[in-house]
Amino acid sequence: MEVNGREVMENKTIASRRAHCLVLSFPAQGHINPMIQFSKLLVHEGVKVTLCTARFFTKKLQNLPPSMSIESISDGFDENGFEEAGSPKTYVEKLLQVGPQTLVVLLENLAQLGNPVDCIIYDSLMPWALDVARKFGVVGASYLTQNLCVNSIYYHFKLGKIKVPISGDNEDEILLPAMPKLQRQDLPTFFHTYQEEPIFLEFLVDQFSNIHKADWILCNSIYELEKEIAEWTTKIWPKFRVIGPNIPSMILDNRIKDDQGYDVAQFKSEDYCIEWLDNKPKKSVIYVSFGSMVPVKEEQIEEIAYGLRDSNNYFLWVVRASEENKLPKDFAKKSEKGLIVTWCSQLKVLQHEAIACFVTHCGWNSTLETLILGVPTIAMPQNSDQTTNAKYIVDVWKVGIRAPIYDEKKKIVTREAFKKCIVEMVDGEKGKEMKKNAIQWRKLSLEGASVGGSSHRNILEFVNSLKGTCPGFEITL
Repeated sequence: MEVNGREVMENKTIASRRAHCLVLSFPAQGHINPMIQFSKLLVHEGVKVTLCTARFFTKKLQNLPPSMSIESISDGFDENGFEEAGSPKTYVEKLLQVGPQTLVVLLENLAQLGNPVDCIIYDSLMPWALDVARKFGVVGASYLTQNLCVNSIYYHFKLGKIKVPISGDNEDEILLPAMPKLQRQDLPTFFHTYQEEPIFLEFLVDQFSNIHKADWILCNSIYELEKEIAEWTTKIWPKFRVIGPNIPSMILDNRIKDDQGYDVAQFKSEDYCIEWLDNKPKKSVIYVSFGSMVPVKEEQIEEIAYGLRDSNNYFLWVVRASEENKLPKDFAKKSEKGLIVTWCSQLKVLQHEAIACFVTHCGWNSTLETLILGVPTIAMPQNSDQTTNAKYIVDVWKVGIRAPIYDEKKKIVTREAFKKCIVEMVDGEKGKEMKKNAIQWRKLSLEGASVGGSSHRNILEFVNSLKGTCPGFEITL
């Protein structure tokens, strides 16, 4: 389809047609979940949304919201995605080759069906989508799934302000605008593994290759959480807006009816987790979860297991099915005060009054949920941006403590150290301080996310801007 063909079709379209956004997500749960939630907000404001991701990933999705449709593009590995590719480098190279071509075909098909796209909101990990948007003459909006401090680190690496490899005295202290002093260990882990696997850092940094050309830059964070760096970023990119937290409305302001969770999650809920929690005293349960992606070392799982046992607290521990064999033999059967599951509804768990604290890998989505729900944390970052998020959790927001690594070679938190963290968080003075801070940040975060708050105003500004691409479409700010 040519741009002129699209213009003819628009002339034939009635003036009341809703603006149509294609929301393109990288095929990973931590990316598609917040983009789905942002899409729900757009639909709530009158925008038509088509969700799009890689074909292999669409096969895993369940319960897509009826308010939006789904399409797919090819990443070159339509059956099994990453597994089929065999290596990250192979996957990235093929996606870059095939993704833009199939996105063009999709946009052409939608236009021919009388359903032209007015705006592509693309995962920032797919910067080539902006070139496709330009080809069709539509709005291109980059969506950043990580927080501002992490984005700033990658951006400054792109500018040459941070060097790799990170070793010796190199980058012993990193000073970046509007951010606290960072140590080497606070950087995302891909800086430290660059020599062994450069593809990860290069892939993440490439999201800033053309971001300054985007019509909009949207970030899944909260202005009140990162005020200084948000204001600095807006000076660099005038069309930058913070629009988070993109999490279900049930834990914000119930603005969207029946938005109780991440509808397209790949996993099924185990409701008996809540029933189990219902029978426990208030603030008595340690909730442990390390996300759905990064594997945890067997030795670390063993130390966590015995640390939980020795703390003598109730605990709910999510251990993925692929990791169950790493548990000490018969540990689940022998544990009298714990429940081990392969999955649970994290939102429901974190809201439960029985939860005392959250032992987390510090993934950004989990961090946002924790801050919004006012739950103090024990930070045990594993990979990627989690180390930087942990820095903010502990030293900036002061809502958690970081489990210390005593064996630097193995990068393991011992059972003794882990037990000490639990005792401090549940019964110690530092734990009381963390709980108090968590409640304060919850209040500020809710104010930013609710109707009339900073994120809500930014979303309305973005939606209203679409009126220029779609005759007759407008909302009132």
